[in-house]
Amino acid sequence: MLLSSNIELLVIHCSDTNNNIDLNASDIHKMHLGFGWDGIGYHKIICRSGKIENGRPEYWIGAHVKGKNDVSLGVCLIGRDNFTKEQFISLKKVIKSWKLSYPTAKIIGHCDTEKTKKTCPNFNVQNWCKVNNL
Repeated sequence: MLLSSNIELLVIHCSDTNNNIDLNASDIHKMHLGFGWDGIGYHKIICRSGKIENGRPEYWIGAHVKGKNDVSLGVCLIGRDNFTKEQFISLKKVIKSWKLSYPTAKIIGHCDTEKTKKTCPNFNVQNWCKVNNL
């Protein structure tokens, strides 16, 4: 179980799936079960339409950042590298909401963690945060 005081990172991911395929939280749940995990690893999913779907409850430790799951929350944009305007609007809503609950947490991309060679979410999160005053 996570405590709000434990949250140090708000991690932005992408599903690394074809930009033309609109997956949802149920699809990601099935995919992660297929990896042998205990189900969906992210706390929020943002569909191509911008719809925000719940993954793991925030009080459950995620499965999205090796070595940092116990101190982070994860949001996943569906797609690989061409996200919709609606997705970015929804991402800003999720991050703003989380920052109210976890004001000291740092916003990063998955690629910004130490223990990955992934490029996800395939955009510069720090620049996006600056542009969106986050």
